[in-house]
Amino acid sequence: MQDDQIICPACGEASEHVTVKMGREHLVRCGSCGTVFPLQLERVKIAVLKVMVSREGSTKVYLIEVPATEELYVGQEMLVDDKSHDLVLAQITSLETDRRVEKAQARSVKAAWARAVDDVALKVSVFKDGKTRSIKLAVSGEESYSLGQILDSEAGRCRVEKIKLRQGGFADEAKASEITRIWGKRL
Repeated sequence: MQDDQIICPACGEASEHVTVKMGREHLVRCGSCGTVFPLQLERVKIAVLKVMVSREGSTKVYLIEVPATEELYVGQEMLVDDKSHDLVLAQITSLETDRRVEKAQARSVKAAWARAVDDVALKVSVFKDGKTRSIKLAVSGEESYSLGQILDSEAGRCRVEKIKLRQGGFADEAKASEITRIWGKRL
């Protein structure tokens, strides 16, 4: 195992060091002068975080490990993988400690609620001649949509007229994971 850029106490060089022994006493050898010395490793405490991830009406519970001092906050995107479910990119929507909070260190969080943002169901209302048809398109959460864009769907081709955001208000352009609904005029 090689460790990058450790400063040797003997020669003062910041060079690659090779691990000689792992364990309570972590010993490394300087790549420049060959001196062997103990290296104090920073121990990172881990917190097991319960994350409930929602995706189109269903929710899966994940247990993931994160550094205990990591600051979590509502709106943060995180990769959720507890080895027993699929890997999911999710956005935190709520944090619970002793109460609901906007941000907290992982060690004090009892549960986190999140919504999947890697693949989303984009709601589109297509209108023409006073009739509206609502559909859902399965798209990547990273896909961007903008006013005037032409969409092809089962309801036919339409031009994007309005984009409503999850956080409220409207936008000229947004990623699918940020959109509540798109209104389009059928062509």
